[in-house]
Amino acid sequence: MVLTLQEESLISVVRALPPDEAGKVLNWACQLADLAGGRTVEWSDSWCDEDLAEASAAAMRRFEDEEREDR
Repeated sequence: MVLTLQEESLISVVRALPPDEAGKVLNWACQLADLAGGRTVEWSDSWCDEDLAEASAAAMRRFEDEEREDR
C-alpha cells in the first residue's frame, strides 16, 4: 500500500503520541470512518469558521456527556 504524504505525516504524529493518546486518536479515526458509511470523504486543506464552530460544539457536547457519565 502506498501512502500519501498526508497519510505518512499523520502516521508519524500518531506514533509520537503516548500509547493512551494514540489509542484515542485511532478510536476517533474509526468513529469518523463509521460516520462516512463507506462514502468517499472529500478532504480540504482548510476548514471554514462554520466547520470549526461545529467541531468545537460537538467536542464540548461529548466532553460534557462523558463528565456526566463519570459522576
